[in-house]
Amino acid sequence: MNIIAVVISMVLFLSSFVLFAYAYAVPEEWAALTFFVGILSVTLSMAIPFSILGHRERD
Repeated sequence: MNIIAVVISMVLFLSSFVLFAYAYAVPEEWAALTFFVGILSVTLSMAIPFSILGHRERD
């Protein structure tokens, strides 16, 4: 389960770069929405490791 969460997090993070790049290539009315979805993608990709994966207790 942890490997799947890490893979999803990495895919979201890398796809955000594509969304940021396409924000300048799409028509003007879609540019802000595309950039905002890129920001949400980065936020979600950072939230997955912190909330879903949690932390390990070291003894």
